[in-house]
Amino acid sequence: MLAELGRHGYDLSYGTLYPALHKMEEEGLLCRENRVEGGRVRKYYAATDKGLEELETVRQMIRELHHEVVEGEGPDPG
Repeated sequence: MLAELGRHGYDLSYGTLYPALHKMEEEGLLCRENRVEGGRVRKYYAATDKGLEELETVRQMIRELHHEVVEGEGPDPG
């Protein structure tokens, strides 16, 4: 996950990533499954229904921001 984020220009550490994942899990946005692979416990996260709803809300906010900033079509100042 850190490599994928890094590919998009985000330089995060495990000390930043894991607390964020744990918080999202506590908020019911993610669920975690622990699997033992090669003698090590691996954590797999998936979005919950609540997490998918939140994702759609954030996507809409990003679309609006993109429309205003990149396309230069902001709300009418009245």
